[in-house]
Order: sequence, then C-alpha cells, then structure tokens
Amino acid sequence: MPLSAVANSPRVDTRACVAELYSAVRRYSLKLASPLSPEDQCVQSMTEASPTKWHLAHTSWFFEVMLLRPCLPAYRLFDERYPYLFNSYYEALGPRLSRPRRGLLTRPALKDIHAYRAHVDAAMLELIDRCGEEQWEEIRERIILGLNHEQQHQELLVTDIVHAFWLNPLHPPYLREHDGLPIRHAREAANSPRGAPADQRPAWLEFSGGKAAIGHDAYADGGFAFDNETPRHEVLLRPYLLRDRLVSCAEYAAFIADGGYARPELWLSDGWAAVQEHGWQAPIYWSAQDENIGGGIEHWQVYGPYGLRTPDPGEPVLNLSFYEAAAYAQWAGARLPTEFEWEAAAATGRLAQAHGHAWQWTRSAYDPYPGFRPLPGAASEYNGKFMVGQLVLRGSSLATPPGHQRLTYRNFFPAGARWQFSGLRLAKDTA
Repeated sequence: MPLSAVANSPRVDTRACVAELYSAVRRYSLKLASPLSPEDQCVQSMTEASPTKWHLAHTSWFFEVMLLRPCLPAYRLFDERYPYLFNSYYEALGPRLSRPRRGLLTRPALKDIHAYRAHVDAAMLELIDRCGEEQWEEIRERIILGLNHEQQHQELLVTDIVHAFWLNPLHPPYLREHDGLPIRHAREAANSPRGAPADQRPAWLEFSGGKAAIGHDAYADGGFAFDNETPRHEVLLRPYLLRDRLVSCAEYAAFIADGGYARPELWLSDGWAAVQEHGWQAPIYWSAQDENIGGGIEHWQVYGPYGLRTPDPGEPVLNLSFYEAAAYAQWAGARLPTEFEWEAAAATGRLAQAHGHAWQWTRSAYDPYPGFRPLPGAASEYNGKFMVGQLVLRGSSLATPPGHQRLTYRNFFPAGARWQFSGLRLAKDTA
C-alpha cells in the first residue's frame, strides 16, 4: 500500500489495509535513519531539535502508551524506564526527561531502540488482528493519528539532522544520490511538474475574495485531518493578489545585496532584535564563497540534505524565519498572505509550488478555529495547548513524507524558527 493512503484514511478501513499501512510508515522511519551512523543518531544540535534515535523511540512510545497499554490487556512495556525517557510533552502521561537533555541519551543504545520498535510493532499487529469489533473503529482512528504523528517526526528527523550536520565543520551530507529516499534537491523540486516553469517570469494572480470555506470537512473532504484543521467555517476575504510561485534564491540574494539585513525599517521589532543578537546576514544555511555578501546568488553556497552546493537561481529559498520572510516582503513592496488567503487560492489549483517545495509562512497567528474542540483523552494535548505565540505555515516541503500533505494542513512554528524547510510566497492587496 502506498504511503499516500495515510491521507485517505477512510479507504484504509479493513484490518489488513491498516496493518499494511502501519508497517509501511514504520519502515520509512528506519529508511530515513539508515544513512546515519549510531553516533549521528545520538546528537542533539539545539534545544528545539531532537536526536534521530529519540525520534525513533518517541514514535514507538506514542503507540505504546496511546494504544497498546490501554487497549491490549496482555501487553507489557518493553522497558519500564522508557515512558520517562521518550514522553515529549504529555502532562497527563507522567513525568519526562527535559527536552534539552535528549542528547545525553547515549544509552539505551541504538540496537535497543530498534528492538523496542520491533517489540511495539509486533504488539500493534496483534492488536489490529485481535481487537473486538466494538473497539475497532476507535482503535483504527487512533492508529491513523499515530501514523500521521510519526510522519511529522519523519520530517523533523530530516530537518534536525541537517541542522546538526550544518554545525559539523565537515558539513557532511545527510543523503547521497544512491540512498533512494524521495527527498529531492531543491532545484529538482523547483523543476518538477509541480514546480513553476523556469523560463517564465513570476506573475501575480488575482483573487476576488468574498466568502471562503476554510478547514477540513470530514464529510466532504474525507481522509484524515488533525483537530487544529477543524471545524470548517466561513471567512470573508478582501480581494487580493498572490505570487504564482515562491520567492527564489536569486530574488532573496538581491534582498541581501540591497542591505536587507542592515535596514531596520524593513524588520519587525522582534525580528530586528534577532538580527542584532544573532548576527544574521543571510538564511541559516547560506555561506558566502568570498567576502562579498552583497553579490548575486553566484556568490553563495547553500547547505541542504545533499550537502553544500551552489544553488540554482530559480529554486525556492529555504530555511527562513518568519522575521526574514516578513522583512523580504516589506522590501518587495508586498506582504505575507494570511493562511485563509493561501487556502482559498490553493484550492483553485492556480498556485505553482503549493506543495513539495517549502512550508510557506503566513501572517496568521496559530489560533483555534471558531468552535475548535481538541481530541478527547491524552491526545487533547496534541495541538490545542500550543495555540499561542506561533505562526501558521501552509503547504508542505521537499522533506514532507509521501501522503502527508493536504490543502487544510496547518503547520506552526515560533517566528524565529529557521531550521525548517520554510520559505515564502508574496501577497498584496488589490487597489
């Protein structure tokens, strides 16, 4: 079964289909980790990132505590200490190792984490096969939630190890061409059928605004959605313009060359403070090939999953914070779209590079939709409690796993986050 079936969970209703999909998602996590050594998988490069080994264990912990322990009476924990080590932020599920200390877990060893995953997988397949019919639908829905949770961590696994390797003076590549993973070069993503034609200039698309239905509709849309994508509701949009494609590396290099990081009038107050505090002069993974940071894109190298390279001028710029995206938009005489403008426009099919390139910053705070209700039980802590101090990103990136993208998806990060594959699309008000 293709991993794209995760996004179409109503079609994954039989036990055999769920078991096949479960195994496919779990294998993909191990495949993402396969290019890495045991030493690589233990490193934590900053508080916001987690070691690869921790991602592999935490996603197993999720199935263990959310499904196996409450739903399979004969289940025994693989290790009584693991719930403390691999709980992330679930207060209802007990104490946990603090996030900044995850990189200290040289033990348990990687082989023990693999054994843990195998133990959980065997028990999950038993649960799928043996649970009663009266429980099946609830268990199936929770499994689909767990698989989407694991897919979120699959992308984090990639972004976290890329950040760690960037800090390594050797700048080793995470991937090589023969690794066979569906994570493309940014230039390949830009030139794919979902990209924008390289020989056409960027254009502004006009949208009339008016009433727009926003959010996931379980009846009309089908498929899985996180609770933060619901309920579907109407918003009123003023007429607006969106760029047909994402801002490119060459365009962003022009912003740098024009003194973009030295002009406080372009920046939000907190963004300018971050520029001053951290000495930002370019996106996080950009390095000047000479002393001339005011030159064009040919003066830069960019680090990514495949190592350090000269960027293609037309490929989307990645790894921007919200502050950098907003400053560029101000410099360009434009603004960032709201998440509602983005969703309404993407629904028309007119946007190039809507998915599979970069998460796109919006000007929308990560707030609950009108009538929002979190999931019941411990899963209520999944999204709702983070609805403060964060900005929404829309679309998906070149590292988003197969089947883990949809029109209504609401990603969210703090304004200063730079290590995700995040870019921007420009918006304007119509005259």
